[in-house]
Amino acid sequence: MSQKVVIALGGNAILQPKQQATYENQLENIQKSCEVIARIVKQGYEVIITHGNGPQVGNILRQQDEAKEVVPPFPLHVCSAESQGFIGYMMNQCLLNELQKLGLNNSVVSMLTQTEVSKEDPAFQNPTKPIGVFYSEEEAKRLAEEKGWIVKEDAGRGWRRVVPSPMPKAIIGADLIQSLTDQGTIVIAAGGGGIPVSRQSDGTLVGVEAVIDKDRSGYQLAQDVNADIFMILTDVENVYVNYGKPNQKSLETISLEEAKQYADEGQFSAGSMGPKMESAIGFAEKGGAAIICSLDQADLALAGKAGTRITQAISSAT
Repeated sequence: MSQKVVIALGGNAILQPKQQATYENQLENIQKSCEVIARIVKQGYEVIITHGNGPQVGNILRQQDEAKEVVPPFPLHVCSAESQGFIGYMMNQCLLNELQKLGLNNSVVSMLTQTEVSKEDPAFQNPTKPIGVFYSEEEAKRLAEEKGWIVKEDAGRGWRRVVPSPMPKAIIGADLIQSLTDQGTIVIAAGGGGIPVSRQSDGTLVGVEAVIDKDRSGYQLAQDVNADIFMILTDVENVYVNYGKPNQKSLETISLEEAKQYADEGQFSAGSMGPKMESAIGFAEKGGAAIICSLDQADLALAGKAGTRITQAISSAT
């Protein structure tokens, strides 16, 4: 039996920092990412891909802001769906092309994916996730009053709208994703954490104004499809402890208990590595192997030759 791996692509797989958000730049980055993913498929893994969408949603919101006098703006959950759609299209096309180069004929499908969250999640009482463009304090407070937004000052750069970032409860359609991968199809799903929806008292779904952390939804996806491996691809080769200090150390293969100990010590910052390690630890607790590594070393990390790997027992790491 081949192993099922959920690959969570970081933002740099689509848009590099300080890079202009043109179609051409994003397509080139996605092509490079798909070269790596195609090599993983060639090795015989069943692959499910998820990805970020932060800059893309931000740009869609900015487009809406600029054109609001001409075209009525859409809600945030619809913007999330829009970004998921165009990123999925580019990734689907690039991956099919790379698979063809390797002589592979796997089908690839990108699914517009909804992620269920709870209306009772405490994140809705304390929105913290900044989105969209920067405003002056005066304009931000005017918009907050007009639209019912919550706005906050963002690291001295200006004022921004902030929205809730609730925990994912379930990936809608996970059973279909699992069935497709069992048949050899590569699935791109839950992009940007998925389109956030909540369930009404009558069981129906409705979109909510929120943003879901992609690593947390990636973990939920990996759990829901019974994946063997959950892989988070980022811009560093390993996870580090004592980061930036003289005694900085890279982590390679570590046990679940070691990972929990480092997390309890506060080794992983909430704004960067924290959610990644939280998700990796959660998946390892369920019995799977979790890997955090750089995009260009993904195939090596699967072979146990790069990255940071967390498992319940060291003996199961190779």
